[in-house]
Amino acid sequence: MGSIGMPEMLVILVIALIIFGPRKLPELGKSLGKSLAEFKRASNDLRNTLEEEIRVEESKPAPPPAIPSAPVAPVATEHAAQHVDHSA
Repeated sequence: MGSIGMPEMLVILVIALIIFGPRKLPELGKSLGKSLAEFKRASNDLRNTLEEEIRVEESKPAPPPAIPSAPVAPVATEHAAQHVDHSA
């Protein structure tokens, strides 16, 4: 599917003129233009915000690498030593 050319635009304009009439068509065009401008402004704001967040994240220093801790052996307590079975 290609882009809309001049003949297609003319057909759309004629259909819109028939449906909305010559009095409503300029008002409809103005509101459509305002809506598109608002959408463009909102999308630009979103893009700028995302780019700023990415820039802030990239400028943060990387955290130091985690040092793995050695496994700790369980410590025998006096209480555990008292319950040793000597019957064997």
